[in-house]
Amino acid sequence: LSNNFFYISHCSQSHFQLLCFTLDTLPYSIRVLFESSVRNCDGFLVKETDAMNILDWKTKQNNVEVPFCPARVVLQDFTGIPAMVDFAAMREAVRNAGGDPVKVNPACPTDLTVDHSLYVLRIESIFGKNATLFFFLILEKLQWSSKVFKNISIIPPETGMAHQVNLEYLSRVVFEVKDFLYPDSVVGTDSHMTMVNGLGILGWGVGGIETEAVMLGMPVTLTLPEVVGCELTGAASPLATSIDIVLSITKHLRQADVAGKFVEFFGSGVSQLSVADRTTIANMCPEYGAILIGIHCNSVLDILSSIIPYVSGPKRSQDRVAVNNMKSDFQACLNEKSGVKGFQIAVEKQNDIVPVQYEGNEYKLSHGCIVIAAVISCTNNCNPSVMLAAGLLAKKAVEAGLVVKPYIRTSLSPGSGMVTHYLSSSGVLPYLSKLGFEVVGYGCSTCVGNTAPLPEAIRNAIKQGDIIACGVLSGTKNFEGRLCDCVRANYLASPPLVVAYAIAGTVRIDFETEPLGTGFNGKSIYLRDIWPTRKELHTMEEECVISSMFKELQEKMEKGNKRWNLLEAPESTLFPWDLKSTYIRCPSFFDKLVKPVSPQLIENAHVLLYLGDSVTTDHISPAGSIARSSAAAKYLTNKGLTPREFNSYGARRGNDAVMTRGTFANIKLLNKFIGKPAPKTIHFPSGQTLDVFEAAELYQKEGIPVIILAGKKYGLGSSRDWAAKGPFLLGVKAVLAESYEKVHKSQLIGIGIAPLQFLPGENPSTLGLTGREQFSVLFPPELSPGMTLDVKTSTGKVFSVIALFENDMEITLYKYGGSLNFVARRFL
Repeated sequence: LSNNFFYISHCSQSHFQLLCFTLDTLPYSIRVLFESSVRNCDGFLVKETDAMNILDWKTKQNNVEVPFCPARVVLQDFTGIPAMVDFAAMREAVRNAGGDPVKVNPACPTDLTVDHSLYVLRIESIFGKNATLFFFLILEKLQWSSKVFKNISIIPPETGMAHQVNLEYLSRVVFEVKDFLYPDSVVGTDSHMTMVNGLGILGWGVGGIETEAVMLGMPVTLTLPEVVGCELTGAASPLATSIDIVLSITKHLRQADVAGKFVEFFGSGVSQLSVADRTTIANMCPEYGAILIGIHCNSVLDILSSIIPYVSGPKRSQDRVAVNNMKSDFQACLNEKSGVKGFQIAVEKQNDIVPVQYEGNEYKLSHGCIVIAAVISCTNNCNPSVMLAAGLLAKKAVEAGLVVKPYIRTSLSPGSGMVTHYLSSSGVLPYLSKLGFEVVGYGCSTCVGNTAPLPEAIRNAIKQGDIIACGVLSGTKNFEGRLCDCVRANYLASPPLVVAYAIAGTVRIDFETEPLGTGFNGKSIYLRDIWPTRKELHTMEEECVISSMFKELQEKMEKGNKRWNLLEAPESTLFPWDLKSTYIRCPSFFDKLVKPVSPQLIENAHVLLYLGDSVTTDHISPAGSIARSSAAAKYLTNKGLTPREFNSYGARRGNDAVMTRGTFANIKLLNKFIGKPAPKTIHFPSGQTLDVFEAAELYQKEGIPVIILAGKKYGLGSSRDWAAKGPFLLGVKAVLAESYEKVHKSQLIGIGIAPLQFLPGENPSTLGLTGREQFSVLFPPELSPGMTLDVKTSTGKVFSVIALFENDMEITLYKYGGSLNFVARRFL
């Protein structure tokens, strides 16, 4: 396996045969972990005991932590731009500390895709139709990065988003370095990095802090996982698409509780899945909680093969609804009390109709009306068959005389230029456009809320009539309010069903008995009249999705495009920071590249926020548009910007001043000091109620440390680096919570914040804490994993907490002020 393999070189033939037998019985994903540990064993970051623990997987699973050194890293723009800013800042800090900044380079091969976080606007932009979040300064920063840093490749605009490009171009499957072969593996800054599992490549998404550490040669640490086998048998219904299979598997695996586990598929049904099918299934790992999927294991689950067309919603991806039950299920949602399925609409109001004037015509909105319909192929619909099915259905619909109401926000966001290529070559793209599904660009759009605002008349009608308006999209996220704040019901569906529902204009339709609409000559057109047959799709796919396309993609990747290539960027060792820029600023993460010191007393810290259970990274990390009354808005206004120029937090991730002000700025943040949802807190020395940033700024000026009190499951949700970076820059020294989301706990350590946990059965309430006290935490000179620490309050109360460091490496990183500072010091 490796010329570094410490065991083979010292074992007898019988032991070697036993080892080979053991490897042969390991699940595929565990074999890759083992190979990586052997190849990267250095006795420090990866030890011999780590490899042997992986080899002894059956008895050590869930009990030990092991390091994993992936072969490469994939960044998308949202985290890639801050990563490049951090690397530039690291060079600056190393130079200031007397080191050689040229040494600061990624140790792990890294690809960064520019097309990812698309905001759908119907205007012209510098990179084709519809504006992206990128401005020349940001693009020039990326150009500078590609020229100056070794081991970094920038995938230019107008190419495709991270998930799809990773599948079509970036994945190696097998690495060949100096005549040495080893398995491809990857971590990336997006939860849907798991799609490459469908190619047999071990990979998953992690946070930006962990990713930057991996780029600098650090391993990812994970608990040696349990592997669950999932048997696929039989064949799906002829009317079922890959998304129907995915939604069925998602439902079953959520019920099986596979959170934090590896899932490997096997059985006769696997052979019937194409590569595109497998990547589609792998894409949904974050939705059923698994880390990743593979192909091979002992039977644990049986997935029923009687899969029929489904949608999923109205608020969660696991709430699957058979299409033939959609009308009755939505009616039940209207009746059911408010919750994950219900909207609690009074019976007498369930048939309300609100007339609205739009573009000179009158339309009638009612519960179930569709106002957003988005065909997205970036993740769970990357399969060419379902995209071509949407196009062919659109062609038949247009030819039959069907239309989509103009107020419905329709869009087509392919995962890459490859999709546009085969939709165009098949001849269906013009028909999608005629129904309003025009290509808006390549990137995360509707499913992350990057949707153009609804027409004001439509928004007003929805709000005034308290209408349960709907969005239908072929994405992966459908939480309430995610697409738009006035769209309360969202359904995930296959691309052809998105087009069908857009034509119908409502989810309150039975496709079996009710027509989609009226075509030419007043003829009623049903879904069955325009649904593509498998034969039609198979013929079209064979003719249009051909291997030469991939060669064209490769050439485009290597050549870039004219506008990208014309951008001029300096090749200086250090990045020329523009002090006037409101998009990119040199952050302060590396200001203290000093020798590690033992953690000291956190003395007389005030509580910045007193939070409850299930505080998510959405509550913590800056996201979405910048509210006009926010601290970030005040900062930008002082810089001379108007509200129209604020853009979003995502666009300004390279400016730590904006992002720090946007931390805990979520309007749904429930701080117990305030008593209602608001991004506010109390500055106790003065008694003022302020924005969280303003209070934190005052505390820092006064030299007072701050902590956060929280309940259970602190840090749930997507892994976001600014959920840790933001609190760090606010001056937070520790979080005291009942329990943590593991990934977020690791991020806190990675930035230098101590994660402290109340003892079992204890919390601020049981301890009689109000949060208005001041807290002191004494760290001993020598920390150890899981050590109990004493906390003393200004009222004289003393209680104990657990320091949630799981191993010596986490303690070392914390002592250095986080993983980035730890790694940065090796350049000095």
